[in-house]
Amino acid sequence: MLLILSYSCKKEKPNEGAENQSRDLISQSFEGYELLKNQCYACHSPISSSHDEIIAPPMAAVKMRYSRSYTTKEEFVEAMVSWAMNPNKEKALMRGAVNRFQQMPKQAFVEEDLSKIAVYIYENELEEPEWFAAHEKEMHAKGGGMGQGIP
Repeated sequence: MLLILSYSCKKEKPNEGAENQSRDLISQSFEGYELLKNQCYACHSPISSSHDEIIAPPMAAVKMRYSRSYTTKEEFVEAMVSWAMNPNKEKALMRGAVNRFQQMPKQAFVEEDLSKIAVYIYENELEEPEWFAAHEKEMHAKGGGMGQGIP
C-alpha cells in the first residue's frame, strides 16, 4: 500500500495574517487622510498663517473638542459623522466656533467617507497651524475655548 501525502503550496507563513492586517490598516489610514485633505481642509485648513485668516476651526481644534466629550472611538466617530451629515446649532459642541464662523453648511457627504475621516482623526495626530497652540493657551486662560457662547 502506497500512501502519498501532499502539502499545499499556499501555506500561510506564521506572520502573514498580521502583515496583511497591518497593510489593510495602513491603506485605510491613507484613505482617511486623503478624504480629510480633499473634503475638509478647504475650510478647516492646518496651514493658515493666523487665526484671523481662517473660515472654520482647524481640524486639530475639532479633534481636541470632540475628544473631550467622546472618549471611545465609536462615540467619537458617531458624533463627528452625525454632526457633518446634519450640522445644526442645537447640537454644536464648538459653540464659540459657530458664533465666529456660523454653522457649518450642510454638505453632500457620503456617510462611509465621513466615518473613514473620523476614524483617521481619532487615531492620528493632526497637522496644526503654527499659531494654534498659543491661541488655545490664550483661550483657556480666559476661560473660553470650551464651546461657550451660544445661548
